[in-house]
Amino acid sequence: MAGWEDLEQALPLDARDVKQQRDDTDRLCLRVFGNENGIEMIAWLRKTILEQPVALPGSDSSYAFYREGQNSIIRDIEARIIRARKL
Repeated sequence: MAGWEDLEQALPLDARDVKQQRDDTDRLCLRVFGNENGIEMIAWLRKTILEQPVALPGSDSSYAFYREGQNSIIRDIEARIIRARKL
């Protein structure tokens, strides 16, 4: 289907489903990264990606956006682990 018809389809807006999916993903991140190996992996990701400069002098600005995207993935995983520990 293409065109305006796509915009008229009903969307599943049940907030419980959204919360359940978020909680499930949070728990998954905790299972994957909550053990000794996962903790080591998060530490490596922080060291090699998150704790590095986002941009270097003279680099194209698009590189900074790319790097910040990488950083946000790591921050999202860490936030999910923290939330899952509170469930």
